[in-house]
Amino acid sequence: MLGPVILAASRSDRMRRLISAAPVTKQVVDRFIPGETVDDIVPIVEELTASGLELTMDVVGEDITTPEQAAAARDAYLALIDRLAELELGERVEMSVKLSMFGQALDGGHELALANVRPVVEAAAAIGTTVTLDAEDHTTLDSMFAIHEELRKDFPQTGCVIQAYLFRTEADARRLAASGSRVRLVKGAYKEPAEVAYQQKHEIDKAYVRILRTLMEGEGYPMIGSHDPRLISIAQELARKAGRKLDEYEFQMLYGIRGDEHLRLAAEGHRMRVYTAYGTDWYGYFMRRLAEKPANLRFFVRSMISKG
Repeated sequence: MLGPVILAASRSDRMRRLISAAPVTKQVVDRFIPGETVDDIVPIVEELTASGLELTMDVVGEDITTPEQAAAARDAYLALIDRLAELELGERVEMSVKLSMFGQALDGGHELALANVRPVVEAAAAIGTTVTLDAEDHTTLDSMFAIHEELRKDFPQTGCVIQAYLFRTEADARRLAASGSRVRLVKGAYKEPAEVAYQQKHEIDKAYVRILRTLMEGEGYPMIGSHDPRLISIAQELARKAGRKLDEYEFQMLYGIRGDEHLRLAAEGHRMRVYTAYGTDWYGYFMRRLAEKPANLRFFVRSMISKG
């Protein structure tokens, strides 16, 4: 039951200041967010791709309050794409974007977010890669799906994320599975009310399996976003039953969590993509990683105690 508490803390300015000031925080944050700049992250990208992994890159930052900040976020992704082009890694590394970072919550935010994300999608396509639109809280999803549909008119490889804990997601999955799109399925990491989302782990897990079956049996490209060994095994079995080849779906896991499993799946011939975040505005991303998995929180607490 700590997850909702941690997610509430992710919105607290007081907790942000307290945790950011703790001497041990940077050391622990580095486990999940291995750099602040493109230059910091390049060695990580080269190391992971050399070991047979693929990546999706997230420039962290969600608390956008001005159009100028949204434009700066766009430019940060364009700079990343320029560097990937120099490294000739476009086919191995895609981008993940949160539309809140592109101004979605501002006045006229839907149009602003679409205008900011389009050049990123265009630039990604030019170097042979693509963009996946991350899912945020349920109030933003209609806008996200509308932007996804608009982008796919010119860039059909544009992906999106759906969250198993939301009641609406089974219907969303049926629609997306029939469209040929790329869909990442995650459990969900935002604090959502009982009116719109399952609250118990066993209910979320069962919904995840139902939705994953729909994606595997559909025409799209499923991306399994999970670290759960049981769900990974179920995904492999569902893929086998659906007659999917190893390159017709992929696994995705977070940088800093179960790194050995990343390499094991890749060695077995699976496509394994590591969600790798970087940037200075790390607080919200970091807190959701703690909320998702008790082991992450225990790791943080142990580190604070041992360094205190």
